[in-house]
Parts: sequence; structure tokens; C-alpha cells
Amino acid sequence: MRAVIQRATSGEVRVEGRVVGRLVFDPVDEARAGCAGPASSGGVVTTPGGQNPATPSGEGMCEARQGLVVLLGVQRGDGPAQVATVARKVAELRILDEERSALDVGAPVLVISQFTLYGDTRKGRRPSWAHAAPGEEAEPLVEAVVADLRSRGLHVETGQFGAMMEVSLVNDGPFTVLVEA
Repeated sequence: MRAVIQRATSGEVRVEGRVVGRLVFDPVDEARAGCAGPASSGGVVTTPGGQNPATPSGEGMCEARQGLVVLLGVQRGDGPAQVATVARKVAELRILDEERSALDVGAPVLVISQFTLYGDTRKGRRPSWAHAAPGEEAEPLVEAVVADLRSRGLHVETGQFGAMMEVSLVNDGPFTVLVEA
């Protein structure tokens, strides 16, 4: 199993023009992250979609909000051990500001299935997908990673498995890591 984890200030997945998943920043997450109270930036925050609305009081806003966008690929033969490892890493890696994890600050997570992470380009001009798990094997494992993250108390949204998705994000840093299990 492979996960490309991107620290992001916004992220969204669309299928046929309709939003099916996005990073959601809410007051509960912000309070957990220690962001209650006026932001020193005068209340300017980044919201999903990359807009920067100003709020009059700035109450309950963070100066910088972070979440994780996770592209998740499943390899043939992956199982519960890989699910547990990837979910633990996504939740506990200290890759947010001040070396905190998503679990530490209640950061939202957007998980998007991505079989192309197992594209083999060593020979020829066309990638081989031989190592990627077929949909009927991969989908339950992607769902298991999402369920594990949710069981840890994280707010998790997803793309739509097997669909042609349009993914947008604002990478914070930029900061991207690869986890393999």
C-alpha cells in the first residue's frame, strides 16, 4: 500500500462537476487545534476553494489551517497489516506546523483512491498496472483505512472510488511525503 500525503490548506474532489469530498475546517477542529480567539492576521483565513474571506471579529478562526490530502494506492496482496500501518502513519506523522500530527490537532483528512501510484514505467511508453490491486480487492481496503482514521476521531472525507475525479488542492509548504506499507 502506498500513500502520498500532502499537507494542504484546501482540497476538493469533484465527479462530473459535483463536489464529493473536501477538506472541512470547522470550529470544533479549530478549538482542538488551539485556534479559538482572534487570529493575528485580522481574521483572514484560507477556506476550501482557496478563497480568503475576512471576518469582522476573527473569532474562532485560525491564522493558518492545515489538513491532509491522501492519495492512496493499493497493491495486490495488501491486507489488514498495510491498512493499520498506513492509517497510523496518516494520523500520527508529525508533519503539520510545530511538528504536530493530524491526530494532535484534529486536522481534517481527504482520502482519494489512486491506483496509478502502482504504475510501472520501467519498460516502454505505457505504464503497466499489473501491481495495482483490482477494484474489488482495493475498494474494501481503502474503506478500511478511512474507517480506521474515523475511529481515531478524525474528520475524513473521500473521493469516489473508481470514478474519474478532478482533484484540486493548495499544498502547504509545499509538503508531500510518501508512506509505503
